[in-house]
Amino acid sequence: MAYEVRFCSNCATELQWIVASEDSGEVQRLRCPVCGFTHWGNPTPVLAAVVEGDDGRVLLARNALWQEGVFGLITGFMEAGESPEAGICREVMEETGLRVKALRLLCCSEFLRMNQVLIAYHVRVEGKSEDVRLSPELLEYRWQTAEESQCWPAGTGYALAEWIKQKGFEPRFGAFRPGQNPEPDPAKWPLHYWEQDTRFTIAPKLD
Repeated sequence: MAYEVRFCSNCATELQWIVASEDSGEVQRLRCPVCGFTHWGNPTPVLAAVVEGDDGRVLLARNALWQEGVFGLITGFMEAGESPEAGICREVMEETGLRVKALRLLCCSEFLRMNQVLIAYHVRVEGKSEDVRLSPELLEYRWQTAEESQCWPAGTGYALAEWIKQKGFEPRFGAFRPGQNPEPDPAKWPLHYWEQDTRFTIAPKLD
């Protein structure tokens, strides 16, 4: 369920759409007419993990709120005072009972529908596949190879696709839920890294 911010967190006055001057010019945002507080509505950082075991398989889990047959990556919100790396290690431990022994950044992307920024990691975990202990938020899990895995064309599905690609396989996409578009967004897949973006140039090496 999505919640709408309606009142000032400083003085509890009802927010209004007010135009004010900012660095980029005149911008309309939800602002407090009494104390001047601005609700920026910044995207929320969400962490995701492609959890790989020592046998090379990836762990997917089904959230308790999802319909049967729908599986996804391990995800969670960052907490105050922790780095993204510490946060994803905590989330993997809390959600699966597995301890991360190695990790690397996989990709970052926007998830506009939820006003989120996804920070996805490829993590390697200790233990055996049967050592998984799911949190109450998750109902079931499964381990599968990169070749067996099917990606979903939204959110964390692109992180899974990138992991599969790096494993040497061509990612397959399908709808996350029945009735959804099964095709990946060409603006989001394949992933475009900053050095491939024509808006940027790679700085020359200094002598």
